[in-house]
Amino acid sequence: MKKKMFAVLMAAAMAGTMAMTVSAAGEKIALITMDSIDQHWISLNEGAQKAAEELDAEVTFMSPNTKDDAQQIECVNNAVAGGYQAILVAANGPDAISSALKEASDAGVKIVYVDSPANVEAEATFSTDNKAAGTTAGEEMIKALEEKGITSGKIGIINVNAATDSTVNREEGFRAAFDGTDFEIMETQYGEGDAAKSQTIAENYITQGVVGIFGCNEGSTTGAGNAIKASGSSDIVGVGFDKSDAILNLISDGYLLATMAQNPDVMGYEGVKAAVAAIGGESLGGEVTDTGVSVVTADSLAGAEAETEAVTE
Repeated sequence: MKKKMFAVLMAAAMAGTMAMTVSAAGEKIALITMDSIDQHWISLNEGAQKAAEELDAEVTFMSPNTKDDAQQIECVNNAVAGGYQAILVAANGPDAISSALKEASDAGVKIVYVDSPANVEAEATFSTDNKAAGTTAGEEMIKALEEKGITSGKIGIINVNAATDSTVNREEGFRAAFDGTDFEIMETQYGEGDAAKSQTIAENYITQGVVGIFGCNEGSTTGAGNAIKASGSSDIVGVGFDKSDAILNLISDGYLLATMAQNPDVMGYEGVKAAVAAIGGESLGGEVTDTGVSVVTADSLAGAEAETEAVTE
């Protein structure tokens, strides 16, 4: 009788220990962005890790090293095989990755979109209102050109590809800003988000006499700014998307007019919170949350620097 009681107590103790181990490990979440290099994605991961620490969850940043559909799909499959309970994903191409995400969802994995959605229903989405932000970028360019006395001319657009939902919407919004003007929007060129490729595209635009260039993401914007810098022209207006040290330096030095700065850290932070809630059984209804954008110019950078200096004095 004593041996039987001891065995029961031991089993209960082991079960309790296992439960504590599972609880301590927390929810297991995979973060899969378009790549792991752009500062945009690094900031998004930082926001995700902050939320994970607060909620005692485990977030693994398992993104590909370059924007590639096949590598993203492999990451999704690895997350499912690894027993992750949720996937936070920024889809490089909404069509390409959808089949893998559907299989993950059917396997019980919770899907949350950050930055760019695919074509599979998700628990929630946290992203910029990209079309509206693209229109703002266009309006900023038009205003700057008109201040230079330029009311017509060619405008070049450098995008990542023809599929990524976020950047396609940015381009659409940007083009809409020029409706009814005398500016000519040239055929979009694609640089795959690579700064060097985007610079070559921008240089080709410049040889065609453009008065403005729009970059749809971090690499596109950096490439455009570097091309304008290399051209030695102060007449070309460059406007872009995302915030990196390189982009901010190009703005401060006068080679780019402005960038539409997103809040990737908010996307990551709120995305993890939503994933944890969904894993816990909460219904989020597929709600889409606009995480906001701000226009960063040389004046706003100078103002922020002055405020920092005033605080430190």
